[in-house]
Amino acid sequence: QKTHLKSVCLQYQLYLLLNSHFFFLLKNEMRLIIFFLCAYLPKTAAGHCKWAEVLKDLEQIKTSKDIDVSLYTANTDEDVKCQEPIMRCFFLEMKVIVQECYIKNCSKTQDVLNIWKNGNASLENNKSNSTTSAKCKECEEYEEKNFTEFIQSFVKVIQRECR
Repeated sequence: QKTHLKSVCLQYQLYLLLNSHFFFLLKNEMRLIIFFLCAYLPKTAAGHCKWAEVLKDLEQIKTSKDIDVSLYTANTDEDVKCQEPIMRCFFLEMKVIVQECYIKNCSKTQDVLNIWKNGNASLENNKSNSTTSAKCKECEEYEEKNFTEFIQSFVKVIQRECR
């Protein structure tokens, strides 16, 4: 949701710029230059990685002492063709952490919720062009690991995705 909000704010600023009197005073060439720069700006403002917001929030929760769960944790060295199901697995397990935080009233509940929401939004956007290899594991086939190991693996997978 944070990423979406930044995009909306930028679009609104662009709208104001394009509708201002200043814009109409510019010569045609300058209008075109500004238009193309503004059209390009929202793509670069979101950052080079769609998982950047998730990564920030993971850094916030990785030291949490009040989250004590065992979670299915995908291997960081899995086949690249399995990246999308691996990400889905991590976000499914984040839902377990969300429930745990609601039960225990964790100090990082909002950060955990942000990770889950931002991740699911990004995964939904990718649904149409995803192809899953038959040799990819189901989430429940991975070894259960503690919260700290889960977060470390999750961060590695996202960093690999952001390269």
